[in-house]
Amino acid sequence: MNLNFSTAAISGILLDIEGVSTPIDFVHQTLFSYARTHVKSFLEQNSDSAEVIADLEDLRREHEFDLQQCQDPPLLSTGSREAQLDSLITYINWLIDRNRKSRPLKSLQGKIWKQGYGDGTLKSQIFTDVAPALGHWRGAGLTIGIFSSGSVLAQRLLFEHTDAGDLTPLINHYFDTTTGPKTDPDSYRRIAATMDLPPAEVLFLSDLVRELNAANEARMQTALCIRPGNEPQDSADRYPIIHSFDEISV
Repeated sequence: MNLNFSTAAISGILLDIEGVSTPIDFVHQTLFSYARTHVKSFLEQNSDSAEVIADLEDLRREHEFDLQQCQDPPLLSTGSREAQLDSLITYINWLIDRNRKSRPLKSLQGKIWKQGYGDGTLKSQIFTDVAPALGHWRGAGLTIGIFSSGSVLAQRLLFEHTDAGDLTPLINHYFDTTTGPKTDPDSYRRIAATMDLPPAEVLFLSDLVRELNAANEARMQTALCIRPGNEPQDSADRYPIIHSFDEISV
């Protein structure tokens, strides 16, 4: 079903990024490609960073879990420091290829992208309706949050460096998977509590029905966002559908 939303009963809006605010191709073809290309030089330049060391240790633990689960990940070397680094990079690329929602991978990617945004190599692509809608919603007094599998750092960088300018002053909250999985209703309950709103007063927009199912179970209002390049969703007719943020009237 297709419905136009009124914000009369909505006090907050929670947005996904990939396929909702930003084209999927930008994430997969530009951001993921940049991380893959620059991961080795980044790790070599930041080998003494405590945060990077922690990410790599977490990746090693995830690799051990993958082995236990018979996921057949590429093996990690126990040889020279260079060999260990190269094998970790192979594993990182293996995770990227599978679009794994890995917390240490997302944390590391955010740090790599920070370098790219900082030197001007990266510029975020957002759908043209996003910036005007954020401005309208904030002007109407709505609380705006972002919930993405990308790290909070990566989220802030993306909205700070868009082709429409810095949009971070329009966003109140950022949530990543440290809040909980995007398919767990408790994640949405925690988000609503942090936004200081009843779940029923928050509208969550996602391109994935399984995420909407979780948010709906937490009693959030929900809508499926269909954008160019998004994957077709089974049971899409269970939810209101929007193609543009312009359909959410203020």
